[in-house]
Amino acid sequence: MKILEGKIAIITGGSRGIGKAIVELFAHQGAQVHFTYSHSADKVREIEKTLESSVKSYQLNATDEQGTHELVEQIAKDSGKLDIVVNNAGITRDNLLLRMSRKDWEEVLHTNLTSFFFLTKAAIKPMLKQKSGSIVNISSVVGLTGNSGQANYAASKAGIIGFTKSVAKELGSRNIRCNAIAPGFIATEMTSLDEKVVKNWLKDIPLKKSGTPEDIAKVALFLASDLSSYITAEVLNVNGGMH
Repeated sequence: MKILEGKIAIITGGSRGIGKAIVELFAHQGAQVHFTYSHSADKVREIEKTLESSVKSYQLNATDEQGTHELVEQIAKDSGKLDIVVNNAGITRDNLLLRMSRKDWEEVLHTNLTSFFFLTKAAIKPMLKQKSGSIVNISSVVGLTGNSGQANYAASKAGIIGFTKSVAKELGSRNIRCNAIAPGFIATEMTSLDEKVVKNWLKDIPLKKSGTPEDIAKVALFLASDLSSYITAEVLNVNGGMH
């Protein structure tokens, strides 16, 4: 039997990178996957063509509170339940603090943190009704260590950790779990860095290599599934030993 057989999942930012890897793995493991994207329609069509009836996509801005609420309500109504939420949507607007605009600060916080609040709040309604559910939030090593030129991104990812632990404490008695993943240096479109920068990063990673989106997807699968039924309020570092 597949690990997520019969489960209903919602994943944000599912058209590329880590989100795409999670969508694909969850679908292969038996889940009915509903995923959102903001653009990249061509990539979405490819995913749907490959996975066919296992996935359904929705173009939605993660910061659209009303749209998020309506989408979750519709999916829960049509499916009769909602088992898994993966909050993955995220952007970067890197700059030194002195040069960072208020707009860049607010856009990153709104997309990377407030959107998690919107989706989680909407999703816990059906989960409370069924007295079960797993919420997985994608944070970052930067949320734990900070990083020069990423004050906005680091603040949003650190906020996710506090949010995760609070949600876990609120909902644990209803058998709803909430955990976070803190990826390290993962090779995606969001990490197209200069070769020298990459070499310096790799020096600090004991495994001496960058991670892949699939590395994160496998941990998300573990946290979303019943394999982790006694784990909540945790942050799993997936970083090759980088600290």
